Amino acid sequence: MADEVMSDEEKAMMAEWEAMASQALGVEGEAPADAPTVAADDEPGGTRILNQDEIDSLLGFNDGAGQESASGVMALINSALVNYERLPMLDIVFDRLVRLMSTSLRNLTSDNVEVSLDQVSTVRFGDYMNSIPLPAMLALFKAEEWDNGGLMMVDSALIYSIVDVLLGGRKGTPAIRIEGRPYTTIETKLIERMVGVIMSDMSSAFDPLSPVSFTMERMETNPRFAAITQGSNACVLARLRIDMGDRGGRVEILLPYATLEPIRELLLQMFMGEKFGRDSIWETHLTNELYLTDIDLQAVLAEKTVSLGDLLNWKPGTRVMFNARPKDRVELRCGNFPMFKAATGQKQGMLAVRIDHYVPPQKKST
Repeated sequence: MADEVMSDEEKAMMAEWEAMASQALGVEGEAPADAPTVAADDEPGGTRILNQDEIDSLLGFNDGAGQESASGVMALINSALVNYERLPMLDIVFDRLVRLMSTSLRNLTSDNVEVSLDQVSTVRFGDYMNSIPLPAMLALFKAEEWDNGGLMMVDSALIYSIVDVLLGGRKGTPAIRIEGRPYTTIETKLIERMVGVIMSDMSSAFDPLSPVSFTMERMETNPRFAAITQGSNACVLARLRIDMGDRGGRVEILLPYATLEPIRELLLQMFMGEKFGRDSIWETHLTNELYLTDIDLQAVLAEKTVSLGDLLNWKPGTRVMFNARPKDRVELRCGNFPMFKAATGQKQGMLAVRIDHYVPPQKKST
């Protein structure tokens, strides 16, 4: 009798283990293609096997509408693709750009303009183009010295604000937005004028680091026609905010890393002072110390070229004749470099010279 009781308990334990194993298989593993789907409430202790769509939803491959989601496994995979090296000097360049734009846009609009830098980040080109809020204007420009280009996005709020200001709109009133229509020729030309001012400021911002000229190539309103690089390439994105009282908008500057490659070594440097690109304190100290340096000047009365054989035959008392006269000027040299021309004379019983001509340095011939 005890053996039969023990056998029933063993059977019950085996049935419980099978139920636990089946439940674990339905949640963590993938069921075979021909496995039937059993409702959980059909019988006591029943299990439910998830289908492929439910497994994909748990792992984060889609959001239920067949579109790729930013969560789950795909988020972990995609996050590593936008990480890139940090360029410390580029932040200083954009800070300088903000100061230059504040002045130039005030002169353009005759209004109180405030420009602020919201963020400098790294994005993939394809992701950024898909996130542009339309309608917007896209200015494609080229860096002449770097032989590559970039992109500038002007959002609709700033477009209508600039048009309203340049055409004499009243201050303190927000610009009227008319959505659902293409931009007119007048609006496009006014925005091109503002973009040209920003391009000039960008060139001035990069000048202390590396001289470059940014020129606008064309304006686009469709992101599909503004592909300047491959969608997976990393780019630097600078988001700028332009406020004119109650009006304003955003400007976003996109520079691919391929465009910045010619000055990559310069952008990797650390900024160590208030002066951009140079240390004026050491320059001033070095200049003052150079002015206090003692140097020796040689007064050359005349020169003559003789052969080595004649020079070896010289003896004490040998007379050497130079083609020079008493009124000829002498040449003052510092080392091997001629510096001045001077006239000879005598003062207080000592030979003296009076400098009357400066000898400019000779350029080395290539």
